[in-house]
Amino acid sequence: MYHVCMTITDPVQTDHEARFDALIDGGHKIEPRDWMPEAYRKTMIRQIAQHAHSEVIGQQPEGNWITRAPTLQRKAILIAKVQDEAGHGLYLYSAAETLGVSRDEMNDLLHRGVQKYSSIFNYPTLSWADMGAIGWLVDGAAITNQVMLTRTSYGPYARAMIRICKEESFHQRQGYEIMLELANGTEEQRDMAQDALDRFWWPSLAMFGPPDADSTHTEQSMAWGIKLETNDELRQKFVDMTVPQARYLGLSVPDPDLVWNDERGHFDFGDIDWDEFWRVVRGDGPCNRERVAHKRKAWDDGAWVREAAAAHAAKRTSDLAGKGTST
Repeated sequence: MYHVCMTITDPVQTDHEARFDALIDGGHKIEPRDWMPEAYRKTMIRQIAQHAHSEVIGQQPEGNWITRAPTLQRKAILIAKVQDEAGHGLYLYSAAETLGVSRDEMNDLLHRGVQKYSSIFNYPTLSWADMGAIGWLVDGAAITNQVMLTRTSYGPYARAMIRICKEESFHQRQGYEIMLELANGTEEQRDMAQDALDRFWWPSLAMFGPPDADSTHTEQSMAWGIKLETNDELRQKFVDMTVPQARYLGLSVPDPDLVWNDERGHFDFGDIDWDEFWRVVRGDGPCNRERVAHKRKAWDDGAWVREAAAAHAAKRTSDLAGKGTST
């Protein structure tokens, strides 16, 4: 009898699932108070948290150059960009919190290596040209992926992405402008720009994730409307957009297999080193340990600020409650 009872369909559950499916199929947004499958909730937490962590960790390689920017204007622009990334992290942590996970939980999972961030930020920034390459290539890849997320199925995430994409678009143009100035500069500056492109090209292509055939999340994310284009489609779009920009700069894309395919109407390009990608994802990249250690230290050093803010909020709530009682 126990097994028979377990197989009885719950009509309430069925109604919830039907409404969820109808919202997804109709292109509508899932909101925090809507019923959602637990697997959908966990997928959204994983994706939004990884995005938030990437914005925060991504401040490190660029912050490394604030004190060494070549001019005061460049310094001010870079400071503004790093501040933007911090803001993006805050938007995204707030979006994830609507799914029932706290910011403290997400940071703990990051510090313990359970949650991840984009592998691109585990590569070092060796010259000022890297600030151009990150803006042009890394933020360019991010925009290619994130524009579709303004239409993703989870409402708070989609709305956060609208402002983030506008600011990332500025970052991409700022990075390209650095590369343009270097490419039109001295031979040494041109060599710096080419070296930065050589080092960041392949990691930027890997940012879109593994090939569709090897991706464990793409098919379900597409079905739920979380993703609207596949990893390979987005990667191809980025290559088609970026190669002409590199050629305008007079720089060479470090891919001997790169060629325009008239029949496909796209660029063909070489194979990504997926062994390196997974090695970096698993924590064995050039800067993995340094990035997480720096993040953990910043979190620990800022504990007193969080505690003071919480104490102030508690006191304010108590004061307001007391005034309400007395009246």
